[in-house]
Amino acid sequence: MEIDRIVADLRREGDRIGKAIAALLGSAGAKRGRRGPGTQKRKRRGRLTPEGRKRLSDAMKRRWAERRKMKKG
Repeated sequence: MEIDRIVADLRREGDRIGKAIAALLGSAGAKRGRRGPGTQKRKRRGRLTPEGRKRLSDAMKRRWAERRKMKKG
């Protein structure tokens, strides 16, 4: 049938267009250094342990105390 041949031709054309679009998007993404969807890595900030937080707190308290001493004379 003529309709079956037309549908087959349209499907082949659709596949060809889909591959062309994928190739264009792939090359454009590579130039910009983009990754595919869902593959981006998030930067994680460092976490302070309770001991590290205490050390930092004590160091800052000493620093502020020294500054207060310097201002008083």
